Amino acid sequence: MARFDAVVFDLDDTLCTQTQSGSEIYYGAFREAGIDSFGTPADLWGALVGSPDPVDDVGYLAAGFTTVAAQYGQTPIDAEALADGFLSVVDHSAVTFLPDAKHVLKTVSESFSIGLLTNGPYRRQAQKIAALNIESAFEAIVYAGDLPRQKPNREPFDRVLDTLGSTPSRTMYVGNSLRHDVAGAQGVGMTAVWYTPTGADPAPYEPEYIIESLAELLSVVSR
Repeated sequence: MARFDAVVFDLDDTLCTQTQSGSEIYYGAFREAGIDSFGTPADLWGALVGSPDPVDDVGYLAAGFTTVAAQYGQTPIDAEALADGFLSVVDHSAVTFLPDAKHVLKTVSESFSIGLLTNGPYRRQAQKIAALNIESAFEAIVYAGDLPRQKPNREPFDRVLDTLGSTPSRTMYVGNSLRHDVAGAQGVGMTAVWYTPTGADPAPYEPEYIIESLAELLSVVSR
């Protein structure tokens, strides 16, 4: 008998990646806000602390723009206008499958129940799912950004397990984040598969499986 009944996937940087360039979004934010640009996209990415706040996108981005403005002597600055501009420029439907993702989803769904658990809210993530045309592939989709707590807290994991009707010990979770995906899945007793195309070292985390390509997942689920 197969060891697993269900496989749950993360979305961003596990199944898909954004095709819109960081430069287009960054400089577009200044254009939309009517502010002369300064700094670089890398400055903003470095200034953003932690993971995106699924509840307060504007506050999260404004804090980053405030930091960049200080670094370039551009204070005071309307950081909220830049954050609003950033969000208006982003096209959440501009995504594409990562290598082997589409094939792996189809193959895994032939033998297992599959679910999707993403930390983003519905308003953002549903656009990506629609663009990829994969909604029908999943028996359960949980948008943790719309819940009181996101990954790695156990609430979203419990939610997807309940919807799938699967137990933690019979469910595998596949994701690219050690903190959110691996730690969160293991925290509820699921088997964690860490997807790392760069072959990075997971220490101090200890995922049960490490794959450098999604195609490797097919051999993992068959064990």
